Parts: sequence; structure tokens; C-alpha cells
Amino acid sequence: MRIPLPPVPLPEELAAVAREYADGTREPAEPRNAATVVLLRDGAPGPEVYLLRRHVTMDFAGGMCVFPGGGVDPRDFDTTVGWAGLPPAAWAERLGTDEELARALVCAAVRETFEESGVLLAGPSADSVVADTTGDDWEADRVALESRELAMTDLLERRGLVLRTDLLGIWDGWLTPVFEPKRYRTWFFVAHLPEGQRTRDVSSESSSVVWMPVREAADRADEGTLAMLPPTYLTCLEISQHDSVDAVVAASEGRTVDMFTPSVEPLGDGFTLSMPDRLRPLVAERRSP
Repeated sequence: MRIPLPPVPLPEELAAVAREYADGTREPAEPRNAATVVLLRDGAPGPEVYLLRRHVTMDFAGGMCVFPGGGVDPRDFDTTVGWAGLPPAAWAERLGTDEELARALVCAAVRETFEESGVLLAGPSADSVVADTTGDDWEADRVALESRELAMTDLLERRGLVLRTDLLGIWDGWLTPVFEPKRYRTWFFVAHLPEGQRTRDVSSESSSVVWMPVREAADRADEGTLAMLPPTYLTCLEISQHDSVDAVVAASEGRTVDMFTPSVEPLGDGFTLSMPDRLRPLVAERRSP
């Protein structure tokens, strides 16, 4: 499956529909808050990224390669969850949210990463992390989380763990265009695969998983052999500018989220969807002869 990559030409009829949402003629769908984690490890050359290919039958991003992630669950708002790292108030300032939502987003990021990769960003203390989550008991907990039979707070409390929120870095924020029938307000995090932990092909929403050099992921998307939605592609393209995971994490430290919503803009004689200005030079370089 090939998806047009930025700049994506838009049919005139879709651009007309987008204008109707912009002028208030149509009412856009209410977005759901979500978190996604760009899980990275060092490779050659440069960082490698963990990607899941969603089942083609999924009603959102079917067949697309995505990062682990998903919608915020009501139980992610639990104020009693074990916590290490920046306090929720500091996360709120950087994520551009209130403290309540910031806590839920961080919890959702950790929970979804565990559900979809088997990697748990948690440990017994603020300076330690779980070393292995491949046992049958861990798999039972992962399945219970995925089915919502178990809350993250309960899992951590029973195992004597705290969220290692310091293992997450902030990267970006994307809001689905107004004309889409299903919309997500998604905060993008980055994380280094903890030492000793291994990813596992466990997500019920994916047909396959792969570790791939992030530069190769962007190249293959350009070639049409890897299907990605524009935010995933642009994130891979930006991260590919860094030579190591440490460099990516260091770059994330000064970031705050200004949620970006693609809008319609001119492209030659037609129209396209906009992208963050900082990414335009990277895309232009790829599209130049």
C-alpha cells in the first residue's frame, strides 16, 4: 500500500469540504486524546525505530506502519499511580495541557508501549528499571492491561514499581485534520529501549512488527514500500537527522508541544495539507531533483 507523502496533493472536492469545516458550515468530529511513543535503540547507521504494521481491517490507519500508542483510558487519570521523574505539573507545562491530562498522557504512553511491544518503562525506584518482561506472568499482566481487566496503577502497585517518566522525552503533537471522520489529538514521545528489555510481537492490533533504521524507514516510505501516515513519516524523517538515540533524547529535552493541525494550503495549481515549518526544508531536500 502506498500513501502519498508530504506534500500530499488534495483533490479539489476535499479542499472544498475542508473549507466548509473552516467556515463553520460543517461541524468537525471531537478528537480523542492519545499518546504514541517512538521507541528507539542504537544501530548502524544511526537510531533504529520500532514499527507496527496495523491490520488492514482497522478502521483507522489500516495497513499503516505506526509507533506504539493509543487513546487515553479513563483509568490513566488515576492520581495514585506510582511516579518517578518530573512532577505532573512540569509535564503539563511542556505538553501544553492541564496537570490532570498531563498525568494521563504520560501514563497512557507507558501503558500503550507495554501493551503493544512488551516494553515497560517502570522500575522499583527512580534510578532502576525492570530488566526483563518476557515471562509468562508478565504476558498475563500485559493481556489484562490490553483487555482493560487491569489498570496500570494496580499493576505497578502489585509489583512494587513506579512509572519512570524520566525515560520519556517529548517530541511533537499532531491533531487530525478537521475533515476526517475519526480524529485524534496525539502527543508524540520518544524513549530509549531500556537495557535488558526486549520487544515482542504481541499487539492484537498489528499484523507484523519490525526494528528498522529510522533513515531506512523514511527512505522506504519515499520508495513506496512502507506505508505511513504523514505524521509518522515526518517524525522518522526528523529523527533520522540524529546519529544516536542519546542525541534524539537530548534534542527532546528542550521541546514543548504546540499541537499542529494540518490545514489546506496551495500547491501549484491545486492544494495540499500544511506541515510544521521546521520540517519543510527536510521534505524539500527529499523532493528536489
